[in-house]
Amino acid sequence: MIPYGRQSIHEDDIAAVLRVLRSDYLTTGPEVEAFEQEFARYVGAEHAVAVSSATAALHLLMIAMKLNPGDRVLTSPNTFLSSANAVAFCGAIPDFCDTNASGNLDLRSLQECWQEDVRGVVVVDYAGQPADLPGISEWARSKGGFVIEDASHALGSRFERDQQRYFTGGHPWADATVFSFHPVKTLTTGEGGMITTADARLAEQLRRLRHHGVEREAERWLLADECGAGPWYYEMQELGYNYRITDLQCALGRSQLKRIEEIVQRRLDIVRAYDEAFHDLKGFSVPVMESWLQDSRITDVRCGWHLYSPQLDFAEWGSDRNSFMNDLRQLGVGSQVLYLPVHLQPWYRREFGYGPGKCPHAERFFEKTISLPLFAGMSDAQVSTVIQAVRSLAAKRR
Repeated sequence: MIPYGRQSIHEDDIAAVLRVLRSDYLTTGPEVEAFEQEFARYVGAEHAVAVSSATAALHLLMIAMKLNPGDRVLTSPNTFLSSANAVAFCGAIPDFCDTNASGNLDLRSLQECWQEDVRGVVVVDYAGQPADLPGISEWARSKGGFVIEDASHALGSRFERDQQRYFTGGHPWADATVFSFHPVKTLTTGEGGMITTADARLAEQLRRLRHHGVEREAERWLLADECGAGPWYYEMQELGYNYRITDLQCALGRSQLKRIEEIVQRRLDIVRAYDEAFHDLKGFSVPVMESWLQDSRITDVRCGWHLYSPQLDFAEWGSDRNSFMNDLRQLGVGSQVLYLPVHLQPWYRREFGYGPGKCPHAERFFEKTISLPLFAGMSDAQVSTVIQAVRSLAAKRR
């Protein structure tokens, strides 16, 4: 069975982890700082902070933004739960804007949804396509709001604007950007996440918050004289969490980062093969390019595809989604549905009264979406199997 996604582990990755197992450090040691520096250099960011997951990254950022109960934060409903849950963790109100044809947050919907109690926006790069951060950032900052980019799908995405190249995580239109290193993502550390930012004070605070709010730098101690500080001394200066990442994980991340361009290129090659094979199928729409990326100021666009999620008119195929997925499975091809819109989840319905009709385009997108296998370790034979399976079902339905 070909899964919709999976990790791609090489012998070099295994050797990197074994090297740490034989070293003096297993948890927060030199591999963490090295991974942060190398990752920041790759995306063009000034600072990178590694944490235990992208969920932890989003939570820490909401804390750093000083959300209060009653504050509202807007995000996309077409995302994993964490993009909204991190807001709820702080007692604030996660609210949802509608999406566009690519599955990303729609700027016009954001403008219509903005209220006086909105503190900021979490912008999701669905499937790896960069959302309209320039437009969204201009609007949000004009309203005094923060901009957090959830780029869990978008490692390796980039574009040129006015002859300047920007990688996701290294551009000026977000206060901070979050990445995920879950096994199905472009780069994996098993579990893990990263925050990139140009704000040195924010990066410093995030490093403290990921480790219980503890401060170890002597020049920042507040009670050292009172407590008789020695080499053993540390202070908890704010309420933090154990959101640390380990040296084992970061060694794996560093190893994978060495071949990140190869990984991204393989995903691009698979997406191109799918697009070419499926573009003529009736009732099958290949993923749509974000409209803002087609502006004349934007050139050299590269999407670091995490998902291949076409839109299918199942009625046109004489089927329904579950039957189609079962038929694919019988042909050795796994698939997934990503995502049930977050505002339709039971907890969000109960807690905030959200329901069908709130984000109609996102809801229609969900009804037609399916994710086909896409991961760097796919062989050409596996890609052909997926293509043949879909085309054979298309012929059967006709």
